[in-house]
Amino acid sequence: MDLKHATAIFLPAIEDELKRQIARLDEARTRPFYEMLTYHMGWSGQGAGPEAQGKRIRPLLVLLTTASCSAPWQPALPAAAAVELVHNFSLVHDDIQDNSDLRRGRPTIWKQWGVPQAINVGDALFVLANLAILDLSPAFLPETILQAGQMLQSACLDLTRGQFLDIAYENRSDLHLEDYWVMVSGKTAALLSTCCALGALLGGADEEHQLAYRDFGHYLGLAFQAQDDLLGIWGDSALTGKSAESDLVAGKKSLPILYGLQKGGEFARRWAQGPIQAGEVPTLAETLTREGARLYTQQVVDQMTDLALQSLRLAEPHEDVAEALFELVDFLLNRQA
Repeated sequence: MDLKHATAIFLPAIEDELKRQIARLDEARTRPFYEMLTYHMGWSGQGAGPEAQGKRIRPLLVLLTTASCSAPWQPALPAAAAVELVHNFSLVHDDIQDNSDLRRGRPTIWKQWGVPQAINVGDALFVLANLAILDLSPAFLPETILQAGQMLQSACLDLTRGQFLDIAYENRSDLHLEDYWVMVSGKTAALLSTCCALGALLGGADEEHQLAYRDFGHYLGLAFQAQDDLLGIWGDSALTGKSAESDLVAGKKSLPILYGLQKGGEFARRWAQGPIQAGEVPTLAETLTREGARLYTQQVVDQMTDLALQSLRLAEPHEDVAEALFELVDFLLNRQA
């Protein structure tokens, strides 16, 4: 099964399960609240549709991993929904913390309804994720559901650690490239790693293969974030659907920026003078390219991709699904948005 075939089967089922979970809030008195969630999920409001929904990569990983263990994927749908709900909870709060106006090409929740309501939307998504995990019953044993819940909560804790570091790094001038990996291991890699580990658990894989799948998700997450950092400076906002404001203006300590600071050249000297203005972005992006930051970041993406692929081979996915998993890696790490 190739990726196109897999997504044609899995994505409609994922969307139905997400709608079922979020329908818990569909009550007459609080319907506007429910509609805030459907807006964020890309189902309602101006611009609703596949582009507004996102790629649903995380639930896809759960189901593909489950199927790659030669197990039926349908019983794992609540777990797939849970990781996507956690991801979206983090996006809603992240947009507030980053003061981001756009998400998937549309105004963010806080921009539409204000910060207090947006915080509440994020909280609701988090609670719904935890309720979704419980829906794994009765298809799985109680101890398996408990382990799945522990995996998800550990990932959420790592997400908060990573987000803390991401925010804290903005006001620090003593950072090194090593600090970057600690931050992104929590902020991005933790949830992708958990998606693969959850799928392996629910697919009945033994501990050795669960670990291989977890490593696959971990390195995939590191590669994905490094690629995202590359797009954060050199990407086209019309393709990414995010705010046009570059990571340079936002003061993010992304991988290419930390590389440029560590080089101590022209870019580092300008950075030390104070906040970057939007008009300076093209020139400073070119400076970073000249100083090797773009090439370095791409080399890191390639290195982490190789490690992810090595781990995936060790996981020995069933041949019926292996093609889709390998294609998914290629799709994620050769994207322009």
